[in-house]
Amino acid sequence: MDNQVYLKNVVSLDFDPSKCTGCRNCVEVCPHQVFKMINKKAQIINRDKCMECGACALNCSAKAISVKSGVGCATAVIYSYFSKGEPTCGCSSNKESCCN
Repeated sequence: MDNQVYLKNVVSLDFDPSKCTGCRNCVEVCPHQVFKMINKKAQIINRDKCMECGACALNCSAKAISVKSGVGCATAVIYSYFSKGEPTCGCSSNKESCCN
């Protein structure tokens, strides 16, 4: 599962390393190890692994992280897993507004 990627270059995750205080909260709560501590500061090591759950942003007291949790194709993938259906986020009908 280390190489799992949901979709390339579509995640809404933003990180401002200049605001990072090195608290490690994002590293601890991220279910897919998107963050890693390097030189006592968090850094994004693979943003494409982000599933947009929002745990990192909710636990960042420095407000260095923002993510639109539950948006776009990541949500479709998650919902399809629980509903045991095919992911649907409008990709087949509206290429302009999906995943960008």
